Amino acid sequence: METINKDMELLKTIYDVLDERKAKDIQVIDIRGLSVMTDYFLVASASNINHVYALSEHIEDELRKRGCHYSHLEGYKSGNWILMDYGDFVIHIFDEESRSFYDIERLWRDGKQLDFAS
Repeated sequence: METINKDMELLKTIYDVLDERKAKDIQVIDIRGLSVMTDYFLVASASNINHVYALSEHIEDELRKRGCHYSHLEGYKSGNWILMDYGDFVIHIFDEESRSFYDIERLWRDGKQLDFAS
């Protein structure tokens, strides 16, 4: 139970960082029971590649302050889709064109959408 509460706090923190930094269409998807690779996906769009980089860097800084470090990072060279794997949750930051093309929310549509907007 404590792990779930910590995960929710971290997911809320990430959501807030993305929201404050003008990410678009932020989605938090609970995929527990649907996947063994992670429990949650956080998906957001950025307006351009520089925005993708900035969002990922702000998230990394904020989570580092809380003692969290990603176990895996992908896509930083290209910048159109950065994946940050924190174990219990995976963050996907896309430019708008790549998000539309990959449409990962459709692949995980059986997951439960969580609402962190306030």
